[in-house]
Amino acid sequence: MSKKTLVLGASPTPTRYAYKAVKKLLSHGHEVVAIGKVEAEIDSVKITKEMIDIPDLHTVTMYLNPEKQEPYLDYILELEPKRIIFNPGSYNPKLDKMASAEGIQVMEDCTLVMLDMDDF
Repeated sequence: MSKKTLVLGASPTPTRYAYKAVKKLLSHGHEVVAIGKVEAEIDSVKITKEMIDIPDLHTVTMYLNPEKQEPYLDYILELEPKRIIFNPGSYNPKLDKMASAEGIQVMEDCTLVMLDMDDF
């Protein structure tokens, strides 16, 4: 089942984990939306710098450290995702608390490993 996923902190640099996540999500048949600090493309996915509306969003997978997440906190909650995955180095207790209060599932995990294990 395809899960529309926002990669927050997307990067066009192939060595970055956020780049690898976009590629792997696509290869597993998921619809991907990417927001990063530079506009670019990864295959068919355009990286935007704008906080765009994303209807029917299932997952936010986080590739920003907590300090860089600050401008996105309200935006993430407004998108009403089903879950947020905090990849290594991105766990934010403030967002965890805010999201949990809204009934959003919060996970500390690695999107790449989850996809490899068919546990996404």
